[in-house]
Amino acid sequence: MTPIIRRATDADAANLAELAARTFRDTFGADNRPEDLDMHVATAYGTVQQARELADPTIYTLVADQAGTLVAFAQLRTGDAPDCVMGSAPIELSRFYLAAEWHGRGLAQTLMDQVIDTARGAGAATLWLGVWERNPRAIAFYRKAGYLDVGAHVFIVGTDPQTDRILVRSLAP
Repeated sequence: MTPIIRRATDADAANLAELAARTFRDTFGADNRPEDLDMHVATAYGTVQQARELADPTIYTLVADQAGTLVAFAQLRTGDAPDCVMGSAPIELSRFYLAAEWHGRGLAQTLMDQVIDTARGAGAATLWLGVWERNPRAIAFYRKAGYLDVGAHVFIVGTDPQTDRILVRSLAP
């Protein structure tokens, strides 16, 4: 059965917090110090933080719901983009995570299609994201989805400054 992708609601805050923390740890746990992961997860993915983000009109959160269980999510944020993002009307894909058991089953592409539709619906013409330079699986997925590498920025995980590649794609049909 294929999960339903929908806009997250306030009622999703606790389940989204759990999924976000779990998928972040699954994705980056082997390559980061536990104390840095704990610090990042505590500040970025708690239930209160998720509720705040779900209420923010500049943030669009999509979830993949499998019979009442959240199995993936994506988050778009309006606002300033790095100088290397040259396209017009940019929006950031700030989070894109799937539960490990859903990798390789086509859900990522389906979720990305919904991200693109949501970004266009928000009036964006350019979609950009930061992806850790040491995450080749994600980089390959984004390149396949039409993203181009245009620069880098620093992303802090706990106390560890890391380099994210900035990837961009046009939302023109």
